[in-house]
This record gives sequence, C-alpha cells and structure tokens, in this order.
Amino acid sequence: MALSPLNQRRWRNFKANRRAYWSLFIFSILFGLSLFAEIIANDKPLLVSYRGSLYTPITHFYPETVFGGDFQTEAAYRDPEVRCLIRSGGLEACLDDPEAVEAQIDTGSVDGEPIEAGWLLWPPIPYSYDTINDIGRAAPSSPDANHWLGTDDTARDVLARVIYGFRLSVAFALIVTFLTSVIGIAAGAVQGYFGGLTDLIFQRIIELWGSTPSLYIIIIVAAIWQMDFWLLVGLMVLFGWTSLIGVVRAEFLRARNFEYVRAARALGVSDLVIMFRHVLPNAMVATLTMLPFIITGTIGSLAALDFLGFGLPSSAPSLGELTLQAKQNLQAPWLGFTAFFAFAIMLSLMVFIFEGVRDAFDPRKTFR
Repeated sequence: MALSPLNQRRWRNFKANRRAYWSLFIFSILFGLSLFAEIIANDKPLLVSYRGSLYTPITHFYPETVFGGDFQTEAAYRDPEVRCLIRSGGLEACLDDPEAVEAQIDTGSVDGEPIEAGWLLWPPIPYSYDTINDIGRAAPSSPDANHWLGTDDTARDVLARVIYGFRLSVAFALIVTFLTSVIGIAAGAVQGYFGGLTDLIFQRIIELWGSTPSLYIIIIVAAIWQMDFWLLVGLMVLFGWTSLIGVVRAEFLRARNFEYVRAARALGVSDLVIMFRHVLPNAMVATLTMLPFIITGTIGSLAALDFLGFGLPSSAPSLGELTLQAKQNLQAPWLGFTAFFAFAIMLSLMVFIFEGVRDAFDPRKTFR
C-alpha cells in the first residue's frame, strides 16, 4: 500500500535522521533475533533423525519410549543415554554403557553389527533460559567456550537468559505503552475537547488516582497471587494510563477553538471525527515526545520490581533478576557488566528511535 504524501515526507525526515534510522535498523535485528529465541537458544534439538524419521522436539512432545527408552516422560535430549539411543537407532546397550556405544557409532557399526546412525541438530546455544547446567565447578562460573557470558548462581547460561530477557522486556514495554497510550489519549482528548464540567470531573478523578501508592498495591497483589506476565501488565496499565493525559488535554484545549474545528462543527461533522481525525494529528508531536519516557520508565519499573522480588517469578528470564544476581555475587563481575550493557544498549536504541519519530511528525522540522 502506497504511503500518502504526508507520510512519505515523515519517512524521509526519519531516514534523514541517521542516528534514529540506524538505531531502528540495529534494534530491528536484535528484536527480530530475540523473537526466534527458541531456535537460537534451547536445550532441545531443532531436528532429530531416528531410524529414517525426522522429529522436531522444539515444537512437539516426544516421550523417551519413542527413541527406545523406558520412560513415558519427555525425552531428556542432553542425557547421554537418550543421545546414544537416538544416534544408535535404539540399541539397548546404550542403557548400560552409552559412552562405549557412542564411541563405535561413528564407525557405522556397534560390536560388529551395522547400524542406521541417527543425529541431532542443536541450536547455536544448546541451553534455554532455565536450563540447569552441570558445569563441574562452583556457580556462577566465568565465561568460557561453552557459556560465552558465563553462568549465574544457579548454573544457568547468562547469554540465553539475556536473549529471552531482552524479548520479554521489549514486549512488556511495548504492550504496556500501547495500552496506556490508547487509554490516556482517549481520556485526554475527551477532557480537552469538551472542557467544562467534563474536564473538571476528570481532573478530580486523576488527582485521586495519581495519589494512589502504586508500588504498595503491586506489593500487596504480589503477596496474595503469584505474579505473572499479564497480571503485571494489567497492574502497570492500571496505574500508568494517566501519564499522557496532561499533554493530550493541553493540546486539545488549545486546538478546540481553531478555525478549522469551528468550520467542521458548522458543517455538522461529528465530535468523534473532529477529535481523532482533525485535532489528534496536531497533538501527536507532543504525545510522541512523551513515549520514550514511558517506554524506558516501563522497562525500568519491570527491572526494579524484579530486582526487589515483586515482579515476575525468579525462574522467568528477567534482566532485573540478573541485576539482583550481580549485586549478590560481586565476585562475578561479568553478571554486572552483562546487565549494564543489556539495559544501556536497549534503552539507548529505543530513545533514539522515538526521538526520530517525534521529529518526523513535527511539521516544523525538516532534515536534509
């Protein structure tokens, strides 16, 4: 679908802002890769070949009995016995001495008998965010060839947790920002456009709502129910929807008596069309100016709640929980450096992007 001349101008202005354009390019790559985190970092193989058939463990549940094992539970693909069963085609000798059998598999026969050797295709990082690794030494362990950013204090791979945590933080921030923006813009538009008693009542409600100690409410809720992603999203939206009301209200109060608004009213155009088709575009610059602060504040709030222990469960791939581990393990500086650079890169890119979007929507700015 072709862009309108106005949106073409905005896109040209955005591209002319090199910092914003390249930030969008880098952020798109990083977030796009994180969307496929299960393919990049997982403790299950991407593909398994067993007796001439192909299996996809990352998308399907396969019990161990499928590969010649004894249990109906899901196959532990990193277990030496299961790996030997897959590679040997289900030889029972794998249950007794898997290392000896695997040593003969590459020759194409075991104990002189030919076999149909299978194989496992692993992700680039063969660990998920919650995989407890047998590292053979005390955790947290320093970076090495197997764990590029080391492990945390429960022997989980830090790089895998950063990939999943980056996706979680960005998705959380975007969802919360979208919902709070929709509610806040709608409420501010109604206040500013109609004014009078409507504005007065809304202002008193916002004053009461804004004085509510949101952190205490979240702590109380976390003490009663097990916190999860969507419950935390709901709580953040519940207390964050007022952030844009002041800006949108001021823009609508200023624009509601402009000549084009009066002319639209005289022609019988409905208030809803005037508000969101004619007045709202002029209020977008001020609105977009606030978005970087809302997004970075949301990510910071999530990290702070996880750091304090009132956010997502400790098993979740949270960057805030990684920061807490860095505080508790000062002898492992790689945890602190990883958390710092993850937050710094993520927040900087998002701020630069929204600065470019804000300038692209500003009719007074033109980049060359």
